[in-house]
Amino acid sequence: MGLLDRGEGAGMTPVRLACLDLAGTTIGDVAMVERAFAEAIATQGIVPGTSAYARAMVHVHRSRGCPKIDVFRGIFPDNEARAQAANLTFERSYEGAIERTGLIPLPGTVEALEKLRAADIQVALITGFSRGTLGRVLAALGWHDKLNLAICPEDAGRGRPYPDMVLTAVLKLGIDDVRQVAVAGDSENDMISGRRAGAGLVAGVLTGVHSRERLLGGGATHIIDSIADFPGLLLGHQQAIPAIR
Repeated sequence: MGLLDRGEGAGMTPVRLACLDLAGTTIGDVAMVERAFAEAIATQGIVPGTSAYARAMVHVHRSRGCPKIDVFRGIFPDNEARAQAANLTFERSYEGAIERTGLIPLPGTVEALEKLRAADIQVALITGFSRGTLGRVLAALGWHDKLNLAICPEDAGRGRPYPDMVLTAVLKLGIDDVRQVAVAGDSENDMISGRRAGAGLVAGVLTGVHSRERLLGGGATHIIDSIADFPGLLLGHQQAIPAIR
């Protein structure tokens, strides 16, 4: 587990809210997501083995964490109908995979959620999935008693890399100061969103799609191997998180 404190001064702010990403951070569904993207793109005539497909998947990788419809709008600029059609296929493919195989939390995730709640830290799941897909995910996981909130782009107006979802959680859960927020995610866009929101701690998790270097480039203040390390990071530094200047 790596620690990279960014900030100066003696002011310390305890964490009261943890905003956690879904895919690649708390659930191990990266391959399912990749397959759903590939199937969605293929329905629009972009098939594996072509340069167009390679370019599209590079865009998918770069845009991880962003709203899925925004990813498809980037692949099909100036063609909203194709973007919407691809997004619909993505949702059907991913939700179908959930029905067939279920979802598996990454090791230590459930225990991490329980430790956070036991420490009186509120927990919000934040995702780039649509509200419908998020509902399917939550139903499959059965985490309703472990969460305070689950937010998708439709709830906040804009998804990542904008700060809106984190700030929506702050408002809905009555957090007094954005520095009392800790964000954890596996993508560069998770990091950018957390930093833009003013979170006091932004942890990059190495179980997902982006490398340590990409996470640091997005503004991660800390790097951890997995979400299992997150409670220890927060609880071990509750009195030592630098105030943002």
